[in-house]
Amino acid sequence: MRGHEGGPLAIDGVIYIHTPFPNTVFAIDQKTQAILWEFTPVQDADVTIPVMCCDTVNRGLAYGDGKIFLQQSNTVLTALDAKTGKRVWSVQNGDPKLGMTNTNAPLVVKDNVLTGISGGEFGVRGFMAAYNMKTGKLAWKGYSMGPDSDTLIDPAKTTTWEDGKVTPVGENSSLKTWKGDQWKIGGGTTWGWYSYDPKLNLVYYGSGNPSTWNPTQRPGDNKWSMSLWARDADTGAVKWVYQMTPHDEWDFDGINEVPLIDQEVNGKMHKTIVHFDRNGFGYTLDRETGELLIAEKFDKSVNWASHVDMKSGRPQVVSKYSTEQNGEDVKSEDICPAALGSKNQQPVSYSPQTGLVYISGNHLCMNYEPFAVDYTAGQPYVGATLDMMPAGKDVLTGAPDGTSNLGQFTAWDSKTGKIAWSVKEPFSVWSGSVATAGGVVFYGTLEGYLKAVDAKTGKELYKFKTPSGIIGNVNTWSFEGHQYVGVLSGIGGWAGAVVATDGDKVIAAMQEKIAGETDPAKKAELEKALLMKTQEALGAAGAYASLGKLTKAGGVFSVFALPSNK
Repeated sequence: MRGHEGGPLAIDGVIYIHTPFPNTVFAIDQKTQAILWEFTPVQDADVTIPVMCCDTVNRGLAYGDGKIFLQQSNTVLTALDAKTGKRVWSVQNGDPKLGMTNTNAPLVVKDNVLTGISGGEFGVRGFMAAYNMKTGKLAWKGYSMGPDSDTLIDPAKTTTWEDGKVTPVGENSSLKTWKGDQWKIGGGTTWGWYSYDPKLNLVYYGSGNPSTWNPTQRPGDNKWSMSLWARDADTGAVKWVYQMTPHDEWDFDGINEVPLIDQEVNGKMHKTIVHFDRNGFGYTLDRETGELLIAEKFDKSVNWASHVDMKSGRPQVVSKYSTEQNGEDVKSEDICPAALGSKNQQPVSYSPQTGLVYISGNHLCMNYEPFAVDYTAGQPYVGATLDMMPAGKDVLTGAPDGTSNLGQFTAWDSKTGKIAWSVKEPFSVWSGSVATAGGVVFYGTLEGYLKAVDAKTGKELYKFKTPSGIIGNVNTWSFEGHQYVGVLSGIGGWAGAVVATDGDKVIAAMQEKIAGETDPAKKAELEKALLMKTQEALGAAGAYASLGKLTKAGGVFSVFALPSNK
């Protein structure tokens, strides 16, 4: 089993954990560690797995009204009795035969369970849906693109950031930015994380990349892909929306989490959201109005855009790294970050004590070649090949430094848009972190280490080698007067898929064969085959091939007890 993203739920002395496909749920008695119940849904692997992008991961469970909510890979949303594991209800959220799947954790908000959809690499049009948590009945559904009636946008009331102010989006703000009916297969999927402000009654989330990855085939800004959204929790009506990467040319997606932080920015207190996008920019916005407050690079190696113009809110694209300007069937080289982003979906943490946000980061660049592709329902609709390599640039300055690290763990001041400190890691940090009141931040590494660092300085305080690479989120909870930290380890996901599928072993064997080949023609053929192999996992296989020497596939839940002050 592979791809253990997400983290545990700890409720009333019971820990609930989940697996990637086939999405088994376990309820564990925390006192005895006995399994109280387990539930494995019936899913058709032959239909579902082939249309799951970037491994068969699942990011976790939700709890409410005495139920555990599981978002299955085949898009079925299931409610389980938390005490018995018996199915209470289930509802079909999408159609895997059209390329729709789910990898996200649902979110309970008031009387509803919120969930999104995956499948942007299959031409799936993204949406956010709310289901009644007692019955499973659909409460509302809002799409990422299309007519206002589909997106639940009010032309006069829904606002965006434009010309230095909050401005109504106007009629058919999405349709005007697409050619013909391309929006119907336009992507903008919603497979990330969702947040809720109970005082404002607003739900926040990000929408993903437009389809295809070939920008020439979809002229226009492709709204509202690559956007941050604020929707009314009861109706789904859009309060405001802000597009971070108009007409995405690099598969930077936009689904990363949106934590809520009340803080002073530019001398004024704001209720804010912060968001660290795959495009390499860290954003701070007023979560009530959608006002753009900060947009700065959180990894200075980012080169696809020079900066974000704060008046228009638009990134200023550098022509050299524009895959559209360079054209179809042309390889654009050394674009930073790579498609998996300066940060992927792994959630940040925040410490009110330090005022810092802690970012699990990637540090890669890429070569990207778009090509024309036709749409067929249920088939890949990508339209680009890419390969990735170490950025080789300093995170703090962007200057070339010859380093080979593929990741870092960074502390960021979201009030000022500046890096406080950053610690290099050999590979991407693909786990979510947790900041504790004790001044310690925990995160996991792809080699399998759970690490504890000082929240103020980043100094390593402790590490423990778990049985497999960590792509899960570190969680903490209390039980009977003691604090615990837990994390799932089980290599997989976009960065770790090469190990989980034994691709690293295949690459090593191919490299050995090339080294021993003396015939120039045969050697050239082998090198071509190796290049194609390293471009697997959407370009990540080659960059992470050496990871297999340091960890192995597996699936383990590790729990640690923190020292007591009693």
